[in-house]
Amino acid sequence: MAKKTFFVFPAQGAQYPGMAVDFLRHGGEKVKRLFSIASEIQGKDMADMLGNSSPEYLKRTDVSQPAITLANLAAAEYLAEKGITPSACAGFSLGEYAALATAGVISEEDCLSLVTHRGNAMQAAIDRIQGGDEANAPGMAAVVGLSPENVEALITEWINSGLIADLYAVNFNSSKQVAVSGSAAALAEAEKRFKEAGARRFMRLAVAGPYHSPFMKEAAEAFAPYLEKVHFNDPKIPIFSNVTGKQVLSGTEAKALAVKQIVEPVRWTDEEALMVKFEPEELLETGPGKVLQGLWKDLGNTIPCYSAGTAAEIDELYRDVVQKCG
Repeated sequence: MAKKTFFVFPAQGAQYPGMAVDFLRHGGEKVKRLFSIASEIQGKDMADMLGNSSPEYLKRTDVSQPAITLANLAAAEYLAEKGITPSACAGFSLGEYAALATAGVISEEDCLSLVTHRGNAMQAAIDRIQGGDEANAPGMAAVVGLSPENVEALITEWINSGLIADLYAVNFNSSKQVAVSGSAAALAEAEKRFKEAGARRFMRLAVAGPYHSPFMKEAAEAFAPYLEKVHFNDPKIPIFSNVTGKQVLSGTEAKALAVKQIVEPVRWTDEEALMVKFEPEELLETGPGKVLQGLWKDLGNTIPCYSAGTAAEIDELYRDVVQKCG
């Protein structure tokens, strides 16, 4: 009997040169079709771009969003070729689009097109925010060692007292880590104050902009018309929302949440807690990197989360399935 497996899809920051090209080499026609669709949408050979781009180029949000989504979808397709399909799925931030496609809410073509428009809209907003002064532009940082409740309470206290402005708790990653978005001045002040409050670390994140915050309102407004043109089906399997931390029950709900997701926090800890209640036997981080495995481990439960971001990793999982099934 097949395991009750959940797919979780990573977001920006997981990218690296060469990701996903092994799926093209070792995968079947459906993987090749994904690369062909993505290449047509992007107007460039995506296999060549993924294989030969620098880390700095891949970090651009208008580049990384379609690139990571292609890698996520290719990993899911390669898993399907090996007979491994999800009972439910979720995605962190950008990864939610691969989850929507995997759950049958949107087509793979629409998924790849939407993340292209989403990346372009967010890059345009970031360019405007930076105004040519990247060193003093808004950004993000991870607060390590304080609970999410504590981080939110401290930000509220500082804002209400006028000590800090333009600082937002945006990614509730684990019980030990919360990401914040803010202006350059807010992040500088917050680093000092969070450390005084007991944070072990305050790590500036190597991302292009202050994601999941009101700074991205312009991007959400620019993206909304593209989203409206796409049909959203009701999910075929359970899928969970970054915005609410709850299960998404309809295509209509999924579409409404897709706009909000750009400016609203990622409530990943709530999603993880809900996934546990659905009693998966294992999770697969379906795409590049191991960030989500680390966050899952912080949750403190015994359900394993495995890497499924390369053909070699999936082949190893497939061998395990074959051996256990006889």
